[in-house]
Amino acid sequence: MTAPPIAPARLQRYWLMKSEPDECSIDDALAAPHATVPWTGVRNYQARNFMRDEMQVGDGVLFYHSSCPEPGIAGIARVASGTRPDPTQFDPASPYYDPKSLAEKPRWLLLDVQALRKTRLVSLADLRHTPALAGMRVLQKGSRLSITPVEPEEWREITERLLA
Repeated sequence: MTAPPIAPARLQRYWLMKSEPDECSIDDALAAPHATVPWTGVRNYQARNFMRDEMQVGDGVLFYHSSCPEPGIAGIARVASGTRPDPTQFDPASPYYDPKSLAEKPRWLLLDVQALRKTRLVSLADLRHTPALAGMRVLQKGSRLSITPVEPEEWREITERLLA
């Protein structure tokens, strides 16, 4: 009898996740128990699908501050859990309340993100002035997604050169 084939190991993936620092900054995440925060409030289907279908525990995260005077990468984190229903969709007092989402069939998900370290701010201008990053999704015209994939080469350029 032959052993069943072993599935190849999945390569680590990388993501850029935007958070408004007034809501959850890298400092807030580092101060949380185990430096882990639930990533609530995602209300875009494509971003939700990235979480649900592609993100896995251990994936690298560029923690990006958005909707602030100087947006940019403020820290390094990792995906710390699988997905589960986002409770804010059921809370009428939450700005993320979704009256069309049902408890028996939730529309919106969250996952936990563990902050690993704060970095110097790598501003949007820094990213735009780095030729190796020209293809980054966050830099594409009209890109407003709160979660976008980051290519391994882009991750290396940011973590090894811009954050060195």
